[in-house]
Amino acid sequence: MSTTTSNHIGRKISRIRELRGMKQETLAEAMGISQQSVSQIEQSENVEDEKLEKVAKALGGTKEAIENFSEEAVFNYFSNFYDNSTGQVYNNNCTFNPLEKFIEAVEENRKLYERLLKAEQEKISYLEKLLDKK
Repeated sequence: MSTTTSNHIGRKISRIRELRGMKQETLAEAMGISQQSVSQIEQSENVEDEKLEKVAKALGGTKEAIENFSEEAVFNYFSNFYDNSTGQVYNNNCTFNPLEKFIEAVEENRKLYERLLKAEQEKISYLEKLLDKK
């Protein structure tokens, strides 16, 4: 199997979404657009920076993580396993896995979102108390 380096941003978005176990409908809902619009984005070789930022935010990562996503790095990561049939360990010495970095960024963004949401809920509660006093 031959892997070629592709800079097709739409395919990268699609693969990251699939690796996260997310459907197009879920991504569309997170972005506030239709599923058909997500499909069009995933078919596009190039995506405008502003739209790519929105996609990255909805996926919980960064624009750069999408742009630098490499299918080959993911395959290298999963190929570093012990083969029971031959008793050999296969190690491609992959020192950096962009998918792990993307998932870390997703987790950090999730934590940030939760903190922001809590702060907003506290503001709403405070304002409601002020209104009740009047």
